[in-house]
Amino acid sequence: MFIMKTKTVTMLLKKICLFSLGLISFVSLAQEEEKKWFDNFSVNGSVDGYFRYNLGAQNDNSTAPGTSFANQSGFALGMANVILGYEGEKVGFVADLVYGPRGEDAVFLSDGSAQIVNQLYAYWNVSEKVKLTFGNFNTYLGYEVISPTGNFNYSTSYMFSYGPFSHTGLKADFAINDQWSAMVAIMNPTDYTENNPFDTYIFGAQVGYSADNGSAYLNFRYGNEGEPGQVGPTFQADLTTGWDVSDKFYLGVNATYLTTEDQGDGDASGFYGVALYPQYKATSNFSIGLRGEFFAQFNGGLVVVDGTDVSSPFGVDDELDGTVFATTITGSYDIGNLTLKPELRLDSTSEDSFLDNDGDATKSLSSFVLGAIYKF
Repeated sequence: MFIMKTKTVTMLLKKICLFSLGLISFVSLAQEEEKKWFDNFSVNGSVDGYFRYNLGAQNDNSTAPGTSFANQSGFALGMANVILGYEGEKVGFVADLVYGPRGEDAVFLSDGSAQIVNQLYAYWNVSEKVKLTFGNFNTYLGYEVISPTGNFNYSTSYMFSYGPFSHTGLKADFAINDQWSAMVAIMNPTDYTENNPFDTYIFGAQVGYSADNGSAYLNFRYGNEGEPGQVGPTFQADLTTGWDVSDKFYLGVNATYLTTEDQGDGDASGFYGVALYPQYKATSNFSIGLRGEFFAQFNGGLVVVDGTDVSSPFGVDDELDGTVFATTITGSYDIGNLTLKPELRLDSTSEDSFLDNDGDATKSLSSFVLGAIYKF
């Protein structure tokens, strides 16, 4: 009897142990799966604001560099940016949401700050070498980006301001080998991110090379950017490259050329430019950098005529040609997740483009900007 009870208890204990081990394994597996799912899900973003003051010129918002974002006087707001993403083994998505003046300017064709979508796309890793992306994504052209966390300088260049901001369409990225890559895309007219009102499309392409100390990308886009018969096709070629010359010194270069054909017998119009971005890392939390940019428009490439109003980011001559040389010196100081960016900027144009303190037209503008960016 005693032996039978002992066997029964032993069998019961074995069953309890097996059940417990199974339960623990199941819970552990569920926790691992849950942890893995959350590991693939990300939330990040930034908030930013700035102070800008003209030196020797009016400070009533009538005088500012003809570039995007950091062009208001006094204390001003940038944007709040929240990026939601999921990166699976094969598929994923990005929902990049912005709100504030910088965000509104970034999606300027959406008629107001109620539009908060900066990027919204899904992707499919077809294989280890092919990736398809469908939706609204920031441009692949140029050196600078919309988010202030991705730029060394707080104010932006002319090439960035008048190149494309975003595209909506389908692109395919190809990893040729460990160093070479390529991309082709078909997209709506530039910055028409919600729909296509013209029934015309833009074709994009990129060839890239990357190494341990830097990378270079040659970018192209071609197509009709508006109503057929009203505007001619636009072609843009753009080179973006950056290299770590040493542990402390970095050099970036951006060059671009854009031309739009005239629908009549006139000459093509457009712009071109080049910029150098040398940067020096002085300490672990402080760096200093220079952006030296030459930018030119020809045949009124950036002149906008609206009824009797004529506007341009900087002055042009009788032939509607004009140039600007902009030099920006920026310091970048990190305090945890907060980055302070004091900078001095001098814009010099070939024609009168600004107003001095007396309200007289002048060819140059000096300004000071202090940007504050918190990244999470």
